Amino acid sequence: SDDSHFILWLADADLDIVLSVPMFLRLYLIGRVMLLHSKLFTDASSRSIGALNKINFDTRFVMKTLMTICPGTVLLVFSVSCWIIAAWTVRVCERYHDAQEKTSTFLDAMWLISITFLSIGYGDMVPHTYCGKGVCLLTGIMGAGCTALVVAVVARKSELTRAEKHVHNFMMDTQLYKKIKNTAANVLRETWLIYKNTKLVKKIDHATVRHHQRKFLQAIHQYVSLHLRHGVFFLMLNSFHVDLQTQNMMYDLVSELQHRSAELDRRIVAMEEKLDSILLSVQSLPAVLSQGITKLQKDFLDDFACRVHFLSSSLSSECCSVPARQLCPGSTTPETPYG
Repeated sequence: SDDSHFILWLADADLDIVLSVPMFLRLYLIGRVMLLHSKLFTDASSRSIGALNKINFDTRFVMKTLMTICPGTVLLVFSVSCWIIAAWTVRVCERYHDAQEKTSTFLDAMWLISITFLSIGYGDMVPHTYCGKGVCLLTGIMGAGCTALVVAVVARKSELTRAEKHVHNFMMDTQLYKKIKNTAANVLRETWLIYKNTKLVKKIDHATVRHHQRKFLQAIHQYVSLHLRHGVFFLMLNSFHVDLQTQNMMYDLVSELQHRSAELDRRIVAMEEKLDSILLSVQSLPAVLSQGITKLQKDFLDDFACRVHFLSSSLSSECCSVPARQLCPGSTTPETPYG
């Protein structure tokens, strides 16, 4: 029947949605690719410094680094990607509900997601399925978070740089110093006018005296308040200079550390070269020893052969000379004293 066909078609549609939407979970591979191709991950020196500071070079650290370097680009890419994915998901969820609905087309779904992402909500389009409602809810939450991030990025970009802060502080200090000088001059002027209207006139005008007394008190109050502001500003300026000095000291320490690290690298390279030469010498030592031993053996055998030949020749000459003396004529035996 038609009802059973509709139920079967709706079940197939729900199964298609369930199997299609989770495929976006594979987007985690983008974070892995960003991590593996990041210079922070491939640079050995950066990883060494991170290991010394107990920092894990993972996708979270890379994303934080990108948000620090180019926050606008990261937010734009993230917002557009979420916009397109949510629009496609809403279209898939809503197209099986009613083919005549506006949200069944991709452009209308993008319009619905955009007004939901920006928290506008005109009400001209609404989702009808629970899947579409859930996607719109998540889109609104992500839109609120992205809006907060955009506000934070704009606020940080609107801050003054260090040089601009220095110039601004110098100008404010100059203006406060001028105001303090003016209020001090007003105090002296009102003091002189009070003295003039009370001591140097024949008839005292009490209204004029009270008027100058009020102005005198106002000048003192302004002087005290400006002096306090100048003191607070001076402390802030001193803290700024202390931070600047601390930064300079840290820069000097880092520079010295880098210099020492470079010197240590050079020493390590020289040590490795010496170790390589020693290793080559040790490896060639057996051959040299064998050659020396062979030469010593050869010299010893040659010397021994020469000695043996000399001894054999001397013995043979002695053996030949003894019978010859005995056979010679006129040879007599030596006389003994007792013969």
